[in-house]
Amino acid sequence: MKRLGLRWVLLAVSVFAASVLCQSLNLGFKVRVQDIGQAITLLLGVALLSFLNATLGKILKIITLPLSCITLGLFSLAVNAAVLYVAASFKLGFEIDDQGFQGFIAAFVASLLISLINGALGVFLPDEKD
Repeated sequence: MKRLGLRWVLLAVSVFAASVLCQSLNLGFKVRVQDIGQAITLLLGVALLSFLNATLGKILKIITLPLSCITLGLFSLAVNAAVLYVAASFKLGFEIDDQGFQGFIAAFVASLLISLINGALGVFLPDEKD
């Protein structure tokens, strides 16, 4: 249970760091955390993102499996971006200001950055004891 909480916080840190990088690239992915209430809202948004990725993301990846096989798995990045775009539409701690194709590009870059940062931070998690 402690490991799950750590992964949850690391994902929130990854979302925040991706937001900072996206804002420096002039993309519309933004996180606004100025007080503890907004930090809790961000944690709720990250929980929603995890839930959507575990449910909607898996369904979309199964539906688009032939396309993912043709593109050697690269289409799964577009599915991750779509799930992030849907989660950001709830405006729970993070949002995408851009609309249309520009919004999808922001979601694509943000989901790629979140994955990379979360993977890098995941190295610091302690291994599970068997």
